[in-house]
Amino acid sequence: MPLVHIEWFPGRTLDQKREVMEVLTRELSRIGNCRPETITVIFTEVTREDWGRNGRLFVDEYEYENEDAT
Repeated sequence: MPLVHIEWFPGRTLDQKREVMEVLTRELSRIGNCRPETITVIFTEVTREDWGRNGRLFVDEYEYENEDAT
């Protein structure tokens, strides 16, 4: 039972999430030789205020390619 957990910043559309779900399921099933119905994908959206790296919050330090979405 493969479980894929994706943590990312908010801003992806429902269609983007559907595409990621479809592609990950198809390719993990192919590569891992497992049935698609056994694969679970969980998306967790974490705000830039709640995520940091190197002692700094992303909201304070790092640019984000999808700035308008946050």
